Amino acid sequence: MDNSVRLQKFMADCGIASRRKCEEIISAGKVKVNGHPAKVGDKVNPKKDLVTVYGKKINKTAEMRYIMLNKPRGYVTTVSDEHAKKTVMQLMHGVKERVYPVGRLDRDSEGLLLFTNDGALANALMHPSGNITKIYRVTVRPAVNDDMLDKLRNGVEIDGRKTLPCDVTLLTEEDDRVVLEFGIREGRNREIRKMCEAVGLEVARLKRIAEGPVKLGMLPLGKFRDLTPREIEKLQKLVDKK
Repeated sequence: MDNSVRLQKFMADCGIASRRKCEEIISAGKVKVNGHPAKVGDKVNPKKDLVTVYGKKINKTAEMRYIMLNKPRGYVTTVSDEHAKKTVMQLMHGVKERVYPVGRLDRDSEGLLLFTNDGALANALMHPSGNITKIYRVTVRPAVNDDMLDKLRNGVEIDGRKTLPCDVTLLTEEDDRVVLEFGIREGRNREIRKMCEAVGLEVARLKRIAEGPVKLGMLPLGKFRDLTPREIEKLQKLVDKK
């Protein structure tokens, strides 16, 4: 059985960087296979070949795990916090791999939160230049008007800096409760809450329902599942475009 894989994929699986970045590292002459300079497209057998990057041996120490959690309100997105009574890691029952959250949802927010032990993918997803759209379902009050929506879409100033343009859609409007859908590409701290506050709106509920091609779907609150091979492939392709 041939266990060979492309060198850049093996490097990415070891958490070196995204596949695209790994190709750049190979092209720069920083990678050797069994002591010989490597080139993009080379194949390696992870069980037999010695691969070094910047002179250091690399290997795949654990199986990569990719998980989505439907985070409930009241949980802090952290691996460990002695001051937090409830952290998202307490919901990851039975996960033996040392996974960690990709990005964050604040304590009062809920919805899709990704976990992985794939450092390269996690770093790429969290990078400010990622251009990865995250979709949020946001309940606000009081009523909204076109001027508020235009300001939110075009960018408002929070923490001394204007937000990037984003997609904002009015979904439902009943009395003083309005449901908006935000599509944003930034990951600033409590960004949507601060944006709404800047135009005079209070956020009553905030739920992330998608991150790039990965959608929360019908996953029950407080439960998690592994991503499908197709979902992982879509995320990897999105990252490799960068």
